[in-house]
Amino acid sequence: MASSHSSSPVPQSNSSDAFFKKEVDTTKRFRPVQSLPDVCPKEPTGNAGNPNSLHDSPSLVADQQRWTIYHSKVNLPAALNDPRLAKRESDFFTKTWGVDFVDTEVTPSFYLPQITKEHFALYQQEITPREKVHERCKNICTSKDTFDRTLLHTHDKSRTDLEQVPKIFMKPDFALEDSLTFNAVLPWSHFSTAGGKGNHDAASSKLLQEKLSHYLDIVEVNIAHQISLRSEAFFHAMTSQHELQDYLRKTSQAVKLLREKISKIDKVMCEGSLRVLRLSLTRNNCIKAYNKLKLMATVHQTQPTVQLLLSTSEYVGALDLIATTQEVLQQELQGIHSFRHLGSQLCELEKLIDKMMIAEFSTYARNDLNRPLEDDCQILEEERLVSLVFGLLKQRKLNFYEIYGDEMINTAKNIIKQCVVNTVSQIEEIDTEVVVKLADQMRMMNFPQWFDLLKNIFSKFTIFLKRVKATLNTIRSVVFLVLDKNQKNRDLEDTLQKNSAKESMVDSEVAYLTHEGMFISDAFGDGELPAGAADSASQRNTSPNSEPCSSDSVSEPECTTDSSSSKEHTSSSVTPGGVEMMIGEDVKLTDLELVRLANNIQELLYNASDICHDRSVKFLMARAKDGFLEKLNSNEFVTLSRLMEGFILDTEQICGRKSMSLRGALQSQANRFVNRFHEERKTKLSLLLDNERWKQAEVPAEFQDLVDSVSDGRISLPEKKPTATEERKPAEFLIVEGQKYATVGTVLLLIRIILEYCQCVDNIPSITTDMLTRLSDLLKYFNSRSCQLVLGAGALQVVGLKTITTKNLALSSRCLQLIVHYIPIIRAHFEARLQPKQFSMLRHFDHITKDYHDHIAEISAKLVAIMDSLFDKLLSKYEVKAPVPSACFRNICKQMAKMHEAIYDLLPEEQTQMLFLRINASYKLHLKRQLAHLNVVNDGGPLNGLVTSDVAFYTGNLQALKGLNNLDLNMAEIWEQKR
Repeated sequence: MASSHSSSPVPQSNSSDAFFKKEVDTTKRFRPVQSLPDVCPKEPTGNAGNPNSLHDSPSLVADQQRWTIYHSKVNLPAALNDPRLAKRESDFFTKTWGVDFVDTEVTPSFYLPQITKEHFALYQQEITPREKVHERCKNICTSKDTFDRTLLHTHDKSRTDLEQVPKIFMKPDFALEDSLTFNAVLPWSHFSTAGGKGNHDAASSKLLQEKLSHYLDIVEVNIAHQISLRSEAFFHAMTSQHELQDYLRKTSQAVKLLREKISKIDKVMCEGSLRVLRLSLTRNNCIKAYNKLKLMATVHQTQPTVQLLLSTSEYVGALDLIATTQEVLQQELQGIHSFRHLGSQLCELEKLIDKMMIAEFSTYARNDLNRPLEDDCQILEEERLVSLVFGLLKQRKLNFYEIYGDEMINTAKNIIKQCVVNTVSQIEEIDTEVVVKLADQMRMMNFPQWFDLLKNIFSKFTIFLKRVKATLNTIRSVVFLVLDKNQKNRDLEDTLQKNSAKESMVDSEVAYLTHEGMFISDAFGDGELPAGAADSASQRNTSPNSEPCSSDSVSEPECTTDSSSSKEHTSSSVTPGGVEMMIGEDVKLTDLELVRLANNIQELLYNASDICHDRSVKFLMARAKDGFLEKLNSNEFVTLSRLMEGFILDTEQICGRKSMSLRGALQSQANRFVNRFHEERKTKLSLLLDNERWKQAEVPAEFQDLVDSVSDGRISLPEKKPTATEERKPAEFLIVEGQKYATVGTVLLLIRIILEYCQCVDNIPSITTDMLTRLSDLLKYFNSRSCQLVLGAGALQVVGLKTITTKNLALSSRCLQLIVHYIPIIRAHFEARLQPKQFSMLRHFDHITKDYHDHIAEISAKLVAIMDSLFDKLLSKYEVKAPVPSACFRNICKQMAKMHEAIYDLLPEEQTQMLFLRINASYKLHLKRQLAHLNVVNDGGPLNGLVTSDVAFYTGNLQALKGLNNLDLNMAEIWEQKR
């Protein structure tokens, strides 16, 4: 290398051989470098200790955040000399920014100073002496052009010589080992050992040898020429070799000394610490290996432990152990060759546990439902049930309740069968060897025996439903506990997310304050520091100093089965029966699935009620095949109805929902009973009416008591009193609320029949509407039939009466009035037992009341019509002459007395007065017509006097009758008014 080169491999500023370095003016201030030196700085200019000697190029360390011109990808000359353009654009800015660009004058910058010639004065003063020295040296030195021409001539001559050498020798991949290359350089094909050509081949070989020697000479001459051209530099390099060796010797000594110091530092300061670190790392690795082996030993014991748990029916614990082991195998023991088959074995074992749990639950359901049905409704082995249900939920076997439902159906069948067998075995009249079928044996029972059997079945079903309810409530409580645990977990996750968001916000605030050069205590006061920030700060302060593990607890911090492999959290919950249960987070069921399962379990309780009702209906229908239920009397059917209603209410109270099958069967039997009940009483009433002679009957004391009980506000048939009461003599009238009613025997029995209808409604509420319709029909039938017999004179042919007397008519009217009196009471009784939407049926009583009033009015009109025809017959023959009173008036007064005698004891006094007022009006009408016919006027003459005397006789006799003394007869109306 030339001695005037500006750089050296090992620069030393204090050496006498220091290279030339341009001095830097110390008065000029440069900005010191604030960062690490550049990754690729330029070589120092001779002073390695001066930091300002580094090149001011961009640094990857210092300038990575600051944009410099070196970030530019395309410079302006490249953009202006774009080779892709078809032609040089005259105006670059107009092309780039559009034709609207206006080339305006650039205003001078305020940051750039105005440069004048005075600024270059100092530079001219410094460079002028150098320029003179340069001109002087230029004249002394050889002209460069001459040197260049000589060099060019030499170069052209060398190139001409080198062109004589074949190109194959100049190739970079020249190798004589290659056969093609060898044959090209030494063409042996030209040489032949054949006879006659030996001299020629020898000449060719010699010529080839001379040619190669010539090529070698040309190359050597060119090499020597090139060495001669660079001899000065070559000799300078050889001279500098000694200096370089000195530099290398000093550098080797410095490196040796540095290595000795570093070795001492390593022994004193680093070797012990590194050994401690290596030992600590080895210890940690040993701990991990120990814990891994310990974990493997634990996992190895999984299958025996699962077998042990299954032997004690601990299905939940076995499933938890399998799940934990599977998690450990996947996370911490993955890739262990000895455990490669353990995962599949555990999966098969889990499937086996599923089958075992289902079989165990089926066995539990069978044992729970088939145990003796006593009053004890305790849950059978509640802990076992809870464990089974939780295990089934864990394995997502959500249809296990269907097994319990099937067992309920079988148990309900067995309950009825067992009750029938037990009852039949206690009845000696039934020969089980002759009558084999249970249904036939049951049909041979009388009503008390069959009723006791049905009562026993209902009581067994009630206990059965209570047991089912208790078991299903326990199952639902487990489901709800899991559902509640899921809700709590979601709430906990939401709380943790909120807390983490708060902590991240506090951490970001702390990071911002630290970046800005502030302390936390400067931003927050002692009392204003947030709790999250304080906790996180304390954790950051304590975590670096905390030990990861201790020698006393080797297996706990790093890897344990409970902490590393099982991430579930368990919570303790208590079922309604007091059984404590641990619920883990591994029951991965959604809220929708759990709610649907709880609803299905509740529906199973409803199904249990329906099953009991359906089996009871089949039992009833089996007994009703021979018309047994239709032949029951009222008391027996009412007793049966009350028993069935009580069972229905009990099941509704237990299960919380109505079952309609048994109620429908009861309603069907009730409808048949109502039809038979009504037909019997209607037939009885028809027979009574056909045999009624319409004479006043005596009222037995029991009927009076019956009426008195109705007067007290309750409609019911009184119980028979002791025999001493039966010695009371019958009364002549029936006393109802202080009024006397003369009745016939048919009406007394009709009242009793009406009360039987009302009492039947009380005993069987489901037949209220049917009974109302039937009772309405009965009352209408009595009204129409009595009208046919009395007013229509049907009794003359049916009973054989000679005539229908006024007494018969009055008695019929009074009987109708008695029935009308009870119609509002009956209406109120039915209204209290009807639904509001059924109140429209009460209109039947309004129609019946109207019909009865019309009938009573017709009877009154008939009585008046009888007297009217009598007056017409007698007064048409009336003549005004002596003696006074005339025979006509005597006969009229006699008939009026007979009428009064016939009806006075039957009808109330007010009705008698009203009836006689109507008769008197008819009498005055006929008398007035006869007087007009006889031309007798009220002129005070003899004829007028005779008529007045007869009228006075009539008035006196009529007012002399009992109860008619105050009757206003107004006899002045018999005379024509003068106009």
